[in-house]
Amino acid sequence: MKKFVALTAVATAALAATPALAQAPQGPRVEALVGYDAPRVKVNDSGINGTFKDEGVVYGVGAGYDFALSNGASLGVDIEASDSTVKESNIAGTLKAERDLYAGGRVSFPLGADGSNVYLKGGYTNARFSAESGTLRAKDNLDGYRIGGGAQFALAGKAYIGGEYRFSDYENNVRRHQLVATVGTRF
Repeated sequence: MKKFVALTAVATAALAATPALAQAPQGPRVEALVGYDAPRVKVNDSGINGTFKDEGVVYGVGAGYDFALSNGASLGVDIEASDSTVKESNIAGTLKAERDLYAGGRVSFPLGADGSNVYLKGGYTNARFSAESGTLRAKDNLDGYRIGGGAQFALAGKAYIGGEYRFSDYENNVRRHQLVATVGTRF
């Protein structure tokens, strides 16, 4: 409890010390993403049993809107649709990671007056996985949550590049780590 109180005090002080001229970006944005995808799936369904661990490439698009707060930070909403190249086969069968849909919120803090920022995010995610073993096939949409954090660095005009780590935890003992790079623009 003491650690929680201390961390809360430090976070509050950091927000209060944010310079008035530095503002986190605000308004609508769109972005493309590509990066590392590492799902871990334990399957025990329809005769398909086993643990699947693989790595691949995640790619997709996202959009959002950020609302400025009085202390220079911003609150935002995010949506995203992505897919993955993950397709792992072992003695138990083959597992394929398919589309992933995300909707959530984020809080951003300015890094300087140029529009660069850091952020924390969290929300709902729904991913589709398919598995097969011999003639048995199963496909399922799994609900879960995603948490993550990242940074965006301003380029010329309203364009930006960024990086983000995120962890997703779905039902049925499915977890996923991703590290993505983004390129986007604000309007």
